[in-house]
Parts: sequence; C-alpha cells; structure tokens
Amino acid sequence: MAGIDSTVPAPAHTVAPATTAPAGSPVPPPHAPGALLQDRLAGWVSDLTTLHELTERLARADALDGALQEVLRAGAALVGARRGLVVLEPADGLGPDTTIGLGLARADLGHIETVPRSALSYGRILEGLPGCDGAVAEPDLFAADGLDPRHREVAARLGYAASYALPLTTGTAGRLGAAVWLYDEPAEPSERQQHLIGLYARQAAEHLARLLEVERTRASMRTMSEELLPSRLPRVSGVQLAARHRTGPRGGGDWYDALPLPDAALGLAVGAVTGSGPSAVAAMGRLRASLRAYAVMEGEDPVAVLSDLELLLRLTEPARSATALFAYCEPALRKITLAGAGHCPPLVVGERRTEFVETSVSAPLGMLACWEAPSVELTAEPGETVLLYTDGLLHRTGDPVDRAFARLHAAAAGVPRALRQDPDAIAGHVLRTVLPDGLDAADSEEDVVLLAARFE
Repeated sequence: MAGIDSTVPAPAHTVAPATTAPAGSPVPPPHAPGALLQDRLAGWVSDLTTLHELTERLARADALDGALQEVLRAGAALVGARRGLVVLEPADGLGPDTTIGLGLARADLGHIETVPRSALSYGRILEGLPGCDGAVAEPDLFAADGLDPRHREVAARLGYAASYALPLTTGTAGRLGAAVWLYDEPAEPSERQQHLIGLYARQAAEHLARLLEVERTRASMRTMSEELLPSRLPRVSGVQLAARHRTGPRGGGDWYDALPLPDAALGLAVGAVTGSGPSAVAAMGRLRASLRAYAVMEGEDPVAVLSDLELLLRLTEPARSATALFAYCEPALRKITLAGAGHCPPLVVGERRTEFVETSVSAPLGMLACWEAPSVELTAEPGETVLLYTDGLLHRTGDPVDRAFARLHAAAAGVPRALRQDPDAIAGHVLRTVLPDGLDAADSEEDVVLLAARFE
C-alpha cells in the first residue's frame, strides 16, 4: 500500500521470546525456524489489510461531510475510542469550516466549543501552538496538572476522561483541520495504534484535500450561477412572482428572468444553454443579458425577440444551442403573448383548469439556419398562475418524458386550495411533489428552473 513503510513496530500479538530454563530443568523444545518472523509478517499483513479496507471505504466517500464521518469512524476503530469529532478549518482561510461529531449530539459539540480553544488538544493543533504540530495525547485529563476548569466541567458532563488528537495536513494544501477521539476512561493508544492511525490520517488528508477543492469549485459555480440570475423579482401591479432555481455541482446553463417593460408590461423568460461548467454559465449570462435588451426594444413581439437572440447565438457561439421561451404579459388585461424555441410548454394552474399551453413545435435556437415560429396568445383568469420551467425539472425525475409531464401536471393540479393564493407556495409544492425525497436539492447534472406568475 502506498505510503506504508517497513518500519512498522512489531505486532502486539507477536509470540513472547523464549526464556532461559533454570539449571537442571528440562530444556523446552525450540521454536520452529522462522516462527517469530512468520508471526510478525502475519501481524503486518493484518494491519495492511485493515488500512487498505479503511482507505477503500474512505475513497468511496465522494462528499466532504461523508468523508469526514468516515475518517471519524475509521480513526475510532484504529485507536479504540467510541466518540470523537473532526474540525475542518483550512489554514488558507477560504473555508468551508465545519465541525462533525461521532457519538456526540449537536448540543455536546456546543458544550465542547465553550471550552477555550487553547485548552483543547485539537484547538492547540489548529492554533499552531508550539509542540502541537503532531499527535497530542491526553491519557488522563483529570490527573493532568493545570486542566482548564471549563474543560474539566465539560469533560465530566459528557463523560470522557482522555483524548487523542491528530492534525489533518498535506504537503501541498497545508493544514486542513484536526481530529480528536475521546475515551470514556483514562487511556492512550498503543505505539502500534498510533503508527496505524498516523498512516491512515496521511491518506485521509490527501483525500479530504481533493474533496475540499471539489466543494470549493461547486460553491463557486453555484455563486456564479446565482449572481447571473435576478437578485430579486420585480413588483408589478396585477401580478405576483416567485421562482425556484437549483443548479448542479458543475454549474449549468438554465436561467430565468422577469423584467418590467414600457406601458406597464412585464417580460417573463426561461431558457437553457447546452453544456455545463464555467463556459455554459458564462454563455447563459450573455444570453440572458441580450434577451433583456431585445425585450426592452421589441418585447411586444416575442417572435422578434427570439429571432434576434437566435441570430446573436449563431454569430457569436456557432457551436452552442439553447432553448428559450419569452412571454410578453399585460397584467391589467391578464393577457400573455409568448413564443418558444424548443422549450417546454407553460402550465396554467387555476380553480377550473390545470393545462399545458398549446405552443407550436419549434427547434432550439442555433439548430437551424434561421429560426422562426408563430406566437401564442393566452388570457389568464383571475387568480390563475402560469408556470414556466426548464426541462431539467422533467429530467431530474428519471421518468420518460410523457410520464414526467404527467407527474408535473398531477403536482400542479394537486396544489391545496389554501396555497393557491401564493405563487411562492405553489412553486414550492410543485417542486417538492415532482422531485420528492430531496431530489430537488440533490446533486444532479440537470439544472432546475421554475418561475410562477399569478395574475390577480
């Protein structure tokens, strides 16, 4: 196994050396040749197998929190402890900072955090105090001189009497955090246990460093995507707005927009750019900004808006396509004129109907030499809500398209009467019903956009 050298101490279960027999007594038979070496080799193989299994389990943890939990469980098994906690606090200050416990409730962690950091073994590691650049063992807290009174009180309350702490560091990323395991009784890991947990901690720190970079990248992509979308929805007389947006870990190109237009009109748009990652996010931002400009100039003609957008996309990004839907709304008349380019049809939700808007079949932007499709007019009844969404909402269900549409229709039709006055509540209900059991918040390559407009 990489990183494990031959300087491992002799296993604890190695047979005891032969003793010299007293004079005149029978001499015991000698050990078979190589028995001592075989016993040591068996111990090393056993330890290598254990470390291999633990690091394999850690490698299967592809989320940061799950990996930290696995580090705690594996460390507890190696040092013979029952409880522990790990504090992730990268030295570069870029975060994320988190504390996760094993066998400790949130309240227990809160009690521990009330102890001055310099009085805790893992706290001294994190603060880089002299003599704390390696493992810190406290085999008997209550027998130690100068134990902080608050630490004594918390240890007695939580019922631990000893601890063993290790830094989590790598050569390139530096200090990532520290882990500490707590013993119910005075205790200290044996020399062999300390050696094994040290080897494991080095491997674990490298894996955590990789996951940390992934988490930072995901956070950056989420922030970038959110910053390119409306920071808040406008307030327009006669209509109430609400939106939901879920982006994948790599960042995607789904977007929405709502902007006031001249003559008390309102423009609503949703769209999706092909691909994922930074390039798709950047393309989404450019497309949304361009659509806003076209909407201000000729928003009353949604076909013209999408035609201009298609021309821009074809000239500036010929290798990329996109779907889009733009709706020109006149709230005073509850009249909506819309056009779509390869996009999912809107869904109207009201007391007397829940139905998809019949839109013409059209190709996505950038797929044809010249895009054009007729617009559709719709008049909403008082109290009806129009839902605009991207196909990521359907794809995340994992169902075939027809069944996904049926699920969306059923979710909208099943909105409780008490929620129908609030577009935000409607959007939340639909999202939770179409994507139950946390699917709406789970990592996925599919972005989700849901924009709800309720007409008064």
